[in-house]
Amino acid sequence: AAGATFTPQQRQWLVAIKDHIAGSLSIEQDDFDQVPFNQFGGVGKAYELFGDDLPALLEELDGRLAA
Repeated sequence: AAGATFTPQQRQWLVAIKDHIAGSLSIEQDDFDQVPFNQFGGVGKAYELFGDDLPALLEELDGRLAA
């Protein structure tokens, strides 16, 4: 999301998501059951931080970072 402002905790998640996509070429909510995401609070914490925008955010990051 161009121009979006993220909290430090959201940025921590975004970096971990980027790193996961770099290694796996994609990310799905099921991946949040694995390290490092489960150490950050798993899918529940992801939804707490990003709300209902989470699925769209993951899709956008998948498309941009895996390309």
